[in-house]
Amino acid sequence: MRQPELTTLCYIERDNKYLMLHRVKKENDINKDKYIGVGGHFEYGESPDECLKREVLEETGLTLLKYKPRGIITFIYGDASRPEERIVEYMHLYTATEFEGEIGDCDEGELEWIEKSEVYNLPIWEGDKIFFRLLEEREDYFSLKLVYSETDELIKALDAGVVIC
Repeated sequence: MRQPELTTLCYIERDNKYLMLHRVKKENDINKDKYIGVGGHFEYGESPDECLKREVLEETGLTLLKYKPRGIITFIYGDASRPEERIVEYMHLYTATEFEGEIGDCDEGELEWIEKSEVYNLPIWEGDKIFFRLLEEREDYFSLKLVYSETDELIKALDAGVVIC
């Protein structure tokens, strides 16, 4: 059985826009051609905050000054008939409103400021639309579980254990 993946994801905000990463540079990327926030995998012994700050700096060149944990997203991905091969990821979701530095090149894709109202029109995961709505509607910390098939179809979404799709 695979070990769960531990990750962070951050949506940096400025002028009613999110800094989005258009994943176009890496081959064999589960996020290929999609828009996502910035973040990545924990290094051994890192806290979520340490991972967040390191990944944001590595991917954008920015140092976060003010950020907020917004939720935990549990992703399950793959063939339900083969649970031992399914990907399980626990992603710590953040937003950030203050930072310093200059945006640099990212080896994973192109960084773009996107109007918050336009995010839903981008090629993003169906489950991301759910957590964007939660980010807009709620200030509290939330727990969301998203279950995807091996063909990238969102099968189930649960908000605090309650089925919402």
